[in-house]
Amino acid sequence: MVETQGGGGDGGVEFVLHVLRGRWFSLFASFLIMSGAGATYLFGVYSQEIKNTLGYDQTTLVLLGFFKDLGANVGVLSGLIAEVSPTWFVLLVGAAMNFTGYFMIWLSVIGKISKPKVWQMCIYICLGANSQNFANTGALVTSVRNFPESRGNMIGLLKGFTGLSGAIMTQLYLAVYGNDAQSLILLIAWMPAALSLIFVYTIRQMKVVRQPNQQTVFFHCLLISIVLALFLMVTTLLEKAISFSHAAYVVAATVSCALLFSPLLVFIREELAIWRQMKQNNGGVANTIVENPPPTEIPQPQKDQVNSKTSTSSCFSKIFFEKPARGEDYTILQALLSTDMLILFVATLCGLGSSLTAVDNMGQIGGSLGYPKTTVKSFLSLLSIWNFFGRIFSGFVSESLLVRYKFPRTLMMTLVLLLSCIGLLLIAFPFPSSLYVASIIIGFSFGAQLPLLFTIISELFGLKYYSTLFNCGQLASPLGSYILNVKVTGPLYDREALKDLEKKGLTRASVKELTCIGNQCYQLPFIILACVTFFGAMASLILVARTRQFYKGDIYKKFKEQPNTPDTEMASSNTTNKTI
Repeated sequence: MVETQGGGGDGGVEFVLHVLRGRWFSLFASFLIMSGAGATYLFGVYSQEIKNTLGYDQTTLVLLGFFKDLGANVGVLSGLIAEVSPTWFVLLVGAAMNFTGYFMIWLSVIGKISKPKVWQMCIYICLGANSQNFANTGALVTSVRNFPESRGNMIGLLKGFTGLSGAIMTQLYLAVYGNDAQSLILLIAWMPAALSLIFVYTIRQMKVVRQPNQQTVFFHCLLISIVLALFLMVTTLLEKAISFSHAAYVVAATVSCALLFSPLLVFIREELAIWRQMKQNNGGVANTIVENPPPTEIPQPQKDQVNSKTSTSSCFSKIFFEKPARGEDYTILQALLSTDMLILFVATLCGLGSSLTAVDNMGQIGGSLGYPKTTVKSFLSLLSIWNFFGRIFSGFVSESLLVRYKFPRTLMMTLVLLLSCIGLLLIAFPFPSSLYVASIIIGFSFGAQLPLLFTIISELFGLKYYSTLFNCGQLASPLGSYILNVKVTGPLYDREALKDLEKKGLTRASVKELTCIGNQCYQLPFIILACVTFFGAMASLILVARTRQFYKGDIYKKFKEQPNTPDTEMASSNTTNKTI
């Protein structure tokens, strides 16, 4: 044991090191990285610039959008890499992919390189979009493992900051570059990559240490994030209503950054309380570093060699018949081939697929129902802000209900899907101003589903292979969107538009694009979406019945057996830092 007396300047330096090595600063770094991990939300802002400068038609632009979504949602590679490499390597790979992909797009748009082929642009945007999965895996998975007892709050906050990232980066680019869409692509290229590089060694898995006021700290972060979301919403609406000067943009960006960095003050206060209590417990000793020896491997007795037939039979048996209890660590195949995961996949495919379809078509829905363009933009703003509220609600409220009343998180998923059905039916059977209510309900339910999915996966299948499992779980989202949007909603809309042309005595060749006006345009598609979502809710209800006994127990019991003294946290943070 090494003891260092704390006093004067040395004590201040030691406290700074204590903060930088702690779990709370690692969480703050995760907040910042997730705040820069939503570049895909800004595609609508700079896509027109790509179309104009490179001379693309709308079909080509839609193709780029598809590869953007493909890269953003297929994160299995990042999960598999995280299983066999440290967090810093995952973040570095993500930073390199982000910078390479978006920087090449920027060079193409400004004409610094020869005009790329369409397939090359598809690779660039897919590469850049896929990088956000590496940021998600590095920051989100590590934070959940560091705070396993508060994983619902954790995922809700982190996904909430991701939801706000588009608005945050918009304020920054308006302040730094002005209203220049080309420069926005450059900002997207360097800023998320820079954040990952700055905090590459800060975000790491640490020993779990219980702290009695942990929930209070998370609620302070919740309040800060809500204030930030409301400020961004008001600022965005004002920027659309009135003309902002460059100075006004700078002020808006400064306030946004101040609110974004506010959780650091909360975390420093928390670390200061731990530091003072540690000094009291050790009679004024300013720092205590306990060198914990690495765990030694217990030699296993050699087993007799078995033939390949027996080995294959044993592997098959472990995957299908000898699965661990819920909450324990499943292998990847055990989890993916389990009935629980299959039910969860079906519910997510139906719920998220329908919600994504509604979100993607919201602008066109407003036009078909006769709303003016300014009002349609308000719908999109409402979708964004309530998407954020859905994310933090599903995290914090489900966590609180689970801890206090043993309310299953799977039942919360069912209720969210039933709420989504109401929003979809409001579009299928519209009445005056119903789209306002529908956009709020759909935005909220859409935001709530993904954090619930990630949290349920971590609770049912453990955290050992969480990096891969949560990335596999979100594959249901693009698959559901493709089936319900491309194969169902799009063709049914076009059919109604062709009927309108026939009534006017026109043919498809006589118009440039198909446009449908009236309640009938989206009525049948959204009745189908509501029915599909209801089916997903019923599927999740089956999962509620299967996991009822599991959620009645103490699902965080094994994490509560960890010590909760500040000395232990100091020791663990320093020991972890030395192992990097």
